[in-house]
Amino acid sequence: MRADLGASIAGLWHAGLPVLRSTEPEALASSRLSACYPLAPYSNRLGFRKFRWQGRDHTTQPNFDDNPHSVHGVAWQRPWEVAARDAQSAELVYEHTGDAHWPFAFAARQRFTLSPGELKVELSVTNRADEAQPVGLGWHPYFPKRSRSRLHIELTDRWEPDATGLPTRKVPQAGIDADIAHLDFDNCFEGWPGQARIRDEKLRMVLRSNLRYLVVFTPQTKPYYCVEPVSHVSNAIHMADPLAHGLVKLEPGETVEGWMSLEVAPV
Repeated sequence: MRADLGASIAGLWHAGLPVLRSTEPEALASSRLSACYPLAPYSNRLGFRKFRWQGRDHTTQPNFDDNPHSVHGVAWQRPWEVAARDAQSAELVYEHTGDAHWPFAFAARQRFTLSPGELKVELSVTNRADEAQPVGLGWHPYFPKRSRSRLHIELTDRWEPDATGLPTRKVPQAGIDADIAHLDFDNCFEGWPGQARIRDEKLRMVLRSNLRYLVVFTPQTKPYYCVEPVSHVSNAIHMADPLAHGLVKLEPGETVEGWMSLEVAPV
């Protein structure tokens, strides 16, 4: 774990075998290269770095190469503080005062609990501003591709993106049950009951979350793939009814919470 690099997980191993894309903590160069990082106060793309909220226009800043959108919020690129830790758990906090990347103040808290065969991560965001703000959250775990990496996920719908990655229309998706080698997704999905089964020739895993949307990213030219529990549709802030697509209108002092867990066992 690296608190200074966005409270990211540097690596996760099972009997010496990488469960997630893993780097020894001292060798990790950035949160983007980590095993997993938190998404707050929104996930995925915020369209063209601007949005309108409660009658006011706001802008954000570039934070992801030359992407025309802001991506994954701000928490993954900021240093966090370690509030508590022991051999099996750690709690990290981040205080955002409002800046050019996100105009509203908030506090984020992330707790990691490791037990035999399972990692559980909890994330909360509390509104520290004096007005309501739109909030979403999630995680971005990276799994290493192996020769028989496979997903089994129940779903009902897939959001099709435009050329810049913003979702444009929802189409039926009767789940995913296939080898990673045969998939080419960079989509947000709906109708996820909160469980994804992940398997390869070495490990079998179950990813669970109370968040009800899922982003699946299976780049064919990369040695990893991603299965990301999130609380809202990508770019929901620009949809006609953002709250109907998972964003939360968080009043001053209110808190929104999410969790995910990853069970791991050898094949």
